Amino acid sequence: MKLLFSIFIVCAINISIFAQISPNDSLRYKIGQMLMIGFRDTIISNSSHIINDIKQHNIGGVVLYEYDSPTGSRPRNISSKDQLKKLNQDLQTHADIPLFIGIDEEGGKVSRLKTKYGFKQTVSAQYLGSVNNADTTKHYARQIAIACKEMGINLNFAPVIDVNTNPTSPVIGNIKRSFSNNANSVTFHAKLFIEEHQKQNILCSLKHFPGHGSAKNDSHQGFTDVTGTWQELELLPFKSILNESDFPLVMTSHVFNRNIDSVYPATLSKSTINLLRKGLNYNGLILSDDMMMLAIVSNFGLTEALKQSINAGVDVLIFSNNIDHYNPKIAEQVINLIIELVKKGEISIERINESYQRIMLTKNKP
Repeated sequence: MKLLFSIFIVCAINISIFAQISPNDSLRYKIGQMLMIGFRDTIISNSSHIINDIKQHNIGGVVLYEYDSPTGSRPRNISSKDQLKKLNQDLQTHADIPLFIGIDEEGGKVSRLKTKYGFKQTVSAQYLGSVNNADTTKHYARQIAIACKEMGINLNFAPVIDVNTNPTSPVIGNIKRSFSNNANSVTFHAKLFIEEHQKQNILCSLKHFPGHGSAKNDSHQGFTDVTGTWQELELLPFKSILNESDFPLVMTSHVFNRNIDSVYPATLSKSTINLLRKGLNYNGLILSDDMMMLAIVSNFGLTEALKQSINAGVDVLIFSNNIDHYNPKIAEQVINLIIELVKKGEISIERINESYQRIMLTKNKP
């Protein structure tokens, strides 16, 4: 893969700083890189909180949306192609380390780059799985990847590789986000999707580990227990893709499975992350699903959620600011809480260094 962030040469950033990771980088600096933050702006200024997050708190990335859920209004970050491209260029100019600029652009109902903003029509993963034609899947995946590249988006939170074991699952099957109820078919189409993104130097993120397809509830809205429905076959697409690809990112789910961890949902569960790290021999970058989803917020305090997720092995924590409330100070609050946990010995400096190294290596991956 070519240098992922070469498209941001306009930032006048000396990429050579990533050649090695300085042991002198401060704890606050490293923790900042572990955060991706959502924000409300189509045009940024020096008074925008996201600029302060980038310049003062060194956040590792941002998350883009076209719809603001707390207010039920548009625009949030996207109003046109020209506007979005300039927004992303402006964001990068303020960053010492190039940002992950992430978006959920799966196709179908989960699409932020909509036709009304000048983008091409997309189709759902379920449609692609049902047509089951490699050229069709490659066509639509290429279309998405090119759109991301043109807009300065370098990370697509896709593809969904959840197996559609429950077609009525409110957040997966019911809105056609899964390619198939067959794990081999999911793997086949996901690989094509990934390959087209790699051709455009766009990172993908496999989601949602260890599988969300059987869930009867929506983790955006609350506790989601898959103890009685989850099957080991849901691991097969992860295993196959990670075994055969030099693939850098995986996103966790917030599902709870008592048979794996009797206390914590996947994002906070060391046992679950060990399935990925040790069971699948994966040492790449792990992203959380949105830490502001009610499955986390309604059941665990922020401090506990941070402690457990980082200790479990999650490297990048996503705070969308786009569930039921908006907090312009979330980055500062999270950094301060993590620093306090480190000072108390509840999170080790070694654990922070481990995540920081993975982030920097991913951002500088040749």
